Order: sequence, then structure tokens, then C-alpha cells
Amino acid sequence: MTTSVVEIMHRGQRVASHVRSSRQGGFSTVSDHMPAAHRAHMALTPQRLIHWGQSIGPATAVAVTRLMEENKHPEHGYRACLGLLSLAKRYGKPRLEAGCTLALQFGACKYRHVRDILANNRDQSLPATASDWISPHHAHMRGPDYYQ
Repeated sequence: MTTSVVEIMHRGQRVASHVRSSRQGGFSTVSDHMPAAHRAHMALTPQRLIHWGQSIGPATAVAVTRLMEENKHPEHGYRACLGLLSLAKRYGKPRLEAGCTLALQFGACKYRHVRDILANNRDQSLPATASDWISPHHAHMRGPDYYQ
């Protein structure tokens, strides 16, 4: 290893060499040196993952976006995003969307939070929205005519 090059040796033979990042803590990876599974991740883009989340629902897309924004490099959030999106296979798209909605309301949209919401069926006990609720009729209701 020098200030500008990293070389990998095996039994005295150089098997790999590439330029070293000049930035402290910086990355300089050559795709040919990566395992096949890691190269598959390179085909992913933030836009592709967000689009996949959007196909499930808007809350899932927001959750995917937040998972990527938590990291300095969006690529570091890909595994969490893939894990989150894979929950649709186990629980179904409607439940994943409901789980992401609930997690976003709590402000906790990590993979494990959504997974736990779904595993504990918390997504199926969502409170009714204001438009779903109808007040029952009773004797003390005055109505809009009373206030004129």
C-alpha cells in the first residue's frame, strides 16, 4: 500500500491493484474486485428503489427515501431498503404500506420498526380517520339550525 495505490498480493504475485482515494475516509472500489452479489447492488439506484416503493404506496416510498437519507452515501442504505421492500412478499403490499404509514407517524421508519409493526399486527389496528367516523344521533344534538 502506498499513498496513491493499493495492491493485493497472493504468494508473491499481484492479483489486484487500484488507485487509492485521496480523500480521508473516501471510497475507491473497482467493480471487478467486488463479489457478484455486491455488483448486483451497483445496478440499483436510489430512484429505482424509490420507484419500487412507490409501486407499493406513497408511505413506503417515503420510508425508502428516509432510509437512504440516513446514510452519508445512499448506497449504504440499500440493504435496509431491500429488506423493507421484501416485507411485501411476506405480508403483502397493503400491509407493508399500512406498516410504513404507522412507522412514519411514530417517526421511526427503520426496517426493524416496520418489521415489528407487521409481525405484531399493529398495522391492522390503525385508528379510523376523521372522514370514516360518523357521530351517532342522540337527544342532545342541536344541529346547524340551532346556531342561527
